Amino acid sequence: MSDLDNLQTGPVAPAAPAPDAPAPEAPAPAAPAAPRARFALRATAAVAAALLVGVGIGVAIIKVKYDDGSGPVAVSAPHGQSAAPSPSSPPNAYGAWSNGSHYGSLRDLLLPLPTGYQLGPDEGDYGNDSSLTPDQLNSYLDDRVKDVPKDQRDRVKAALRAQGRKGAGVRSYQSADGKLVATLWLDQFNQRSVEAENAFTGALGSDSGLFRQGPAVPGYPDARCFLPPQDPGAPLDEMECTAAVGDLLVSMHVEGVAPLPKSEAVSIFRQQLERLAIPGASA
Repeated sequence: MSDLDNLQTGPVAPAAPAPDAPAPEAPAPAAPAAPRARFALRATAAVAAALLVGVGIGVAIIKVKYDDGSGPVAVSAPHGQSAAPSPSSPPNAYGAWSNGSHYGSLRDLLLPLPTGYQLGPDEGDYGNDSSLTPDQLNSYLDDRVKDVPKDQRDRVKAALRAQGRKGAGVRSYQSADGKLVATLWLDQFNQRSVEAENAFTGALGSDSGLFRQGPAVPGYPDARCFLPPQDPGAPLDEMECTAAVGDLLVSMHVEGVAPLPKSEAVSIFRQQLERLAIPGASA
């Protein structure tokens, strides 16, 4: 069942007396694409980026230039203050080093529930507030290649693994009135591949002409939001946002009662990006 099925479109009216002759039932309004369909956009971008970066130009180049295990580049500290700490002494339980690598649990890196929100529906088998286990991560990659021709799946999945997939985390947020659900995903892997996948997703969503243009994310010019086509008068709407922050690909899917409160959704996405800020980096 789609998250859309959990949304409340308005108060429930009391049942009316049955008429003498039952009227024919009106057809139910068509709902926007279910999570499986909208996930295909991210999967397409992931596969394209994996083949271009992970296979086309060689994984070895990526590993040499963007080895996430290397030490961070020191950030210049103001006079009288010490420079950025070394990886052996993180200042907090979670955060980012100046080289763009994030540390700590992905659940800690995910945005906490904002005021007026509660945990939303489960994102399939991955739950509504979790850091994926190794088995779940393997299933997650299987989902990414599900629509690839069968004889190419192993090759594409190997390319995805070659990107240095470290993990993924998900949290869903539902408004108190039940009319808006936002789901945030953090995917942690090689920085160059993160940038490539974000660029592909943005191009597919914004430049293909297949989607409606979404709002900008203030302070984050490389973040992109877009919406699928919508029939006039449709009761529900959706929006997808994506951004790259160092070694984290940040994506958000929003489903809600039309007209979608885009500014509220973008505020959630912006707060998530702020939480992942890299020391010394500008948005």
